[in-house]
Amino acid sequence: MTIVDTPERRQLRELTRAFVTKEVLPYLDDWERAGEVPRSLHETAAKIGLLGIGFPESVGGSGGDLLDSILVTEEVIRSGGSSGLIAALFTHGIALPHMVAARDDGLIERYVRPTLAGTMIGALAITEPDGGSDVAGIRTCARRDGDHYVVNGSKTYITSGVRSDFVTTAVCTDFPGSGSLSLLVIEKGTPGFTVGRRLEKLGWHCSDTAELSFVDVRVPVANRIGPEDTGFLAIMQQFATERLSLATQAYATAQRCVELATRWCRDRSTFGRPLASRQLVRHRLAEMHTRAEAARAYVHDVAERVAAGEPVVTEVAMAKNVAVAACDFVVDAALQLHGGFGYLRDAEVERHYRDARILGIGGGTTEIMNEIIAKGMGL
Repeated sequence: MTIVDTPERRQLRELTRAFVTKEVLPYLDDWERAGEVPRSLHETAAKIGLLGIGFPESVGGSGGDLLDSILVTEEVIRSGGSSGLIAALFTHGIALPHMVAARDDGLIERYVRPTLAGTMIGALAITEPDGGSDVAGIRTCARRDGDHYVVNGSKTYITSGVRSDFVTTAVCTDFPGSGSLSLLVIEKGTPGFTVGRRLEKLGWHCSDTAELSFVDVRVPVANRIGPEDTGFLAIMQQFATERLSLATQAYATAQRCVELATRWCRDRSTFGRPLASRQLVRHRLAEMHTRAEAARAYVHDVAERVAAGEPVVTEVAMAKNVAVAACDFVVDAALQLHGGFGYLRDAEVERHYRDARILGIGGGTTEIMNEIIAKGMGL
């Protein structure tokens, strides 16, 4: 059986579709213009069990695994949501796993359970203004001072950084750029911790993004995730899940755009004939559908292997690149088939076109993925 073929997963798909139809679609355009989704959406998603999918019940989650999380992501987008909505509503998917893996009861009670209940919002802060994909080169430093760390530095491109109540933050616990990293949970409102500014973006408009600044921020040692200097490994171990989520967003966006373009070409007539009656259009739609379905099949295959515990770092990188390439082709073709209407904010395909561009950048750029693939080839 495939990811989507069990009765339980069919029910999960139906639940997700109903949630999007009732709680998202009537308001998504307003959220796009507001630059964020309301906190109440987190609570609503938590009450029906969606927010906790993929997290064990022992930490306040709804159970399920990576495959269930992928299913939810796919269905949100296929039902008319967007990858920007995924980024805004499910940021905890990158903010919490390190705490859960460390099995720190204190952190789980203070941050994991409330977040999965929808009453807190968490973010993950790794990227720095001059760091890009160089995780080992992080310069935000945490100096030990008794029972606290004193943190100085800055982060940028932080998803949900404006709304978050806490930030899982990568810091250097040696000299800047040494690669000796730790993860600290830093709460909003801590003296010296400020949101520099809300960043305006090409896409993902309903997902708030921020610059963060830390000036002599005192963080309790109890807020460290795992032993000191184990942050780099913790970050690397969670990259597979993040990259597969982005790959899922990519192929699901492609699938949704195939559906939108097919519907448009059936309904839209030019020179007295439906667009879909023209061979050129039919063949373009066929190519779009083929690329989207092929990407979906490969991502599912790799995800099943990750869920089974296989070390498939190279395959994860390939899955992300394959899905992103399919998405790039499909969203461009879909907007072109929509013609002038596709360029308007009224067109759903316009949102997907904008949102898709980040997928080849976030979680490791296409070029970084190619480097991982090359290493996997022994080059």
